[in-house]
Amino acid sequence: MRRRPYNAFMRYTFLKGLSPRQFLARHWQKAPLFLPAAFPDFQDLVTPAELMQLASRDEVESRLVVERAGHWRVRRGPLSARDFRGLKGSRWSLLVQGVDQWLPEGKALLQAFSFIPHARLDDLMVSFAPAGGGVGPHFDSYDVFLLQGLGHKRWQISGQRDRTLLPGAPLRILQRFQAEAEWTAGCGDLLYLPPKYAHYGVALDDCLTYSIGFRAPSAQELITHFLAYLEEQLQVEGMYEDPDLTVPRHPGAIGARMVEKVEAMLAAIRWGRAEVADFLGRYLTEPKPHVFFEAPSRPLGRSRFAGLAQIRGIVLSLKSLMLIHHNTVFINGEAVRVSPVLRRWLVPLADNRRLDGLDEAPYALFDLLYDWYRAGYLAPAPLPSASKRAALDTRAKRVKTSGGRSTSALAGGSRRG
Repeated sequence: MRRRPYNAFMRYTFLKGLSPRQFLARHWQKAPLFLPAAFPDFQDLVTPAELMQLASRDEVESRLVVERAGHWRVRRGPLSARDFRGLKGSRWSLLVQGVDQWLPEGKALLQAFSFIPHARLDDLMVSFAPAGGGVGPHFDSYDVFLLQGLGHKRWQISGQRDRTLLPGAPLRILQRFQAEAEWTAGCGDLLYLPPKYAHYGVALDDCLTYSIGFRAPSAQELITHFLAYLEEQLQVEGMYEDPDLTVPRHPGAIGARMVEKVEAMLAAIRWGRAEVADFLGRYLTEPKPHVFFEAPSRPLGRSRFAGLAQIRGIVLSLKSLMLIHHNTVFINGEAVRVSPVLRRWLVPLADNRRLDGLDEAPYALFDLLYDWYRAGYLAPAPLPSASKRAALDTRAKRVKTSGGRSTSALAGGSRRG
């Protein structure tokens, strides 16, 4: 199956005449938008069979949603072929999260939406449903773009305020849904929905839908994680002391003096914008619990790695998350302070998930990139197509002979002077 990558030059054409600025001003978190033929040449990134195969893996989040005679059930992955047997007479849908962590084409598709900060992006979910399948009328607490692939899906949407849920259902299904608009989406059509906008999608035939979702953590979630962050970061000395203790009238009571002392201890906790930024960088790039990185089984030596990085460029692992704030780089929950010079080199890597043109990169950059390579966070870009390989071979010879700056020198101990 031939798959088409979604490159940078395609990023904003799907807005159909709207500039990113206009879209954000008119629609983002405000009003839905249906864009027919937004991706006119769209080709599916997976087949239904390949999606089912992904759902069979332990490290992939997946759900099988089944509705029969008004009764809903959800089975969570990993799923086997046995789970899909006996579904005749049911309306069902398979949902697989984080497909961008497994398919380069999925990550490239997400890049098409980079007019929205990466810090807000969650993942690419792909769903498959036969005719009649869906997950019921519902609403999401986050923004979502719904891109249709294979087949056709009828979308009904509503701005209703009644969000009463169906009691006892394993999903957040609306008890009452009143459609206000309706479209039939075909391959390449795109629907944007702001948070909490009710919608109901039903497959009209075998269909694949690609959901580009965005993070919207609740205030409670942010506070909980920030307090955990403070617990790890703060170094507070001292213990509770009460040398002025007197005999209490009621030993079972908490005395006012004790409350005052603890209040003073807690008041010593301080944070500012720098701590909030550091927390956000770590929190937003922290891998989900099921995500693990594998170090290369036979890692390249430092010199070989540097040479390939110069020739091919660097790409982030599909699982890697990278953000930058001022001179701190956050990658997969880690924070690294860098110089302004290194920051200028790393910003394109955070923006585009790829870094090229490393011929004149400072040696310190290769040290940092090599450490991340050994951790499984990135790697030299894969070999290009045969049509580009000859040009790169010529460039490789130039890199090795230009100004004495050979790839072997990039890993030598003498360069640190």
